[in-house]
Amino acid sequence: MICDDSSVIRSLISRILREEPSIEIVASVANGAVAVDTLKQTGADVIVLDVEMPVMDGLTALPLLLQIDPSVKVIVASALTSSGAAIALKAIRTGAADCLHKPRADTREQFAHEIRAKVLAYQRRPRSAAGSSPIAARTTPAIAVRPMSLRRPKLIAFGSSTGGPQALFSIFGALSACLTQPLLLTQHMPPIFTKSLAEHLDRLGHRPCVEAEDGMMLLPNRLHVAPGDRHMLVEAVGDQFRARLTDSPPENSCRPSVDPMLRSAVVASRGQVLAVILTGMGRDGAAGARDVVDAGGAVLAQDEATSVVWGMPGAVARDGLCQAVLPLDGIAAKIRELAGAA
Repeated sequence: MICDDSSVIRSLISRILREEPSIEIVASVANGAVAVDTLKQTGADVIVLDVEMPVMDGLTALPLLLQIDPSVKVIVASALTSSGAAIALKAIRTGAADCLHKPRADTREQFAHEIRAKVLAYQRRPRSAAGSSPIAARTTPAIAVRPMSLRRPKLIAFGSSTGGPQALFSIFGALSACLTQPLLLTQHMPPIFTKSLAEHLDRLGHRPCVEAEDGMMLLPNRLHVAPGDRHMLVEAVGDQFRARLTDSPPENSCRPSVDPMLRSAVVASRGQVLAVILTGMGRDGAAGARDVVDAGGAVLAQDEATSVVWGMPGAVARDGLCQAVLPLDGIAAKIRELAGAA
């Protein structure tokens, strides 16, 4: 279902999604109230939901939609503005699956790629041939894991993409221990959205969280988020670390990318890195994870069953680069254990 008060946007999204044969548009509606009524009658796997609409806006409609069908996946679409990003991240914290920014004339091709990929990622699993029962839930296949590194990390670095914000809210909501290491995060998101993500993670209250700036010192127990469209690197300054932001070309079609963050963290910390690879499409982070383990660090990956897309974590797991492959609710405890937190 597409819900947006702009007929132009509804038509654009419909045209984009209809190019994918496995996607069916079941409804196209102009406000949240109609979306709620329509979901009761029609049902949907995924709803692309505008946040600013007359009659009933997206934030008001969201809990009502989830009450009707708790399994429906809601992708919130908002303007690429500070207020739009803040609303989108608030929606994720209250139950939306993901967010994306509405297209401009110069970003329509990128928007088309992102929305198709997200809808396909969130669609329900297909049913059996008889049509009577769903195929069994995904389970992570047997993966060969490496012996756990005995070196205590000096840096803890996270990489995530599709489904990442929800996973991050879960992990950092549970990661209440005071850590002595700086924490780094590269989440595939556009500018403005990364700043809003940092603000929302900061509000969880367990540790400060900021969008990184070039030359910023990386402080213990503070989470530093790579800004949209900039790679975040790590540089050693004596026994401390600082962030370096670069406009170097995208890697794995991404900027920011996880790989350059991990490569630089390995060099800066002499291999004492704990890398955590979370849900996301593609292989970003796999090359950097290999650098981490080759230098004596450790890599954790989210398991397939709890990942929206087992692309990034699946790549490091299948390549044999992990010390552990864990469900989402087991990651915070493992980080506390390996970081030496009380």
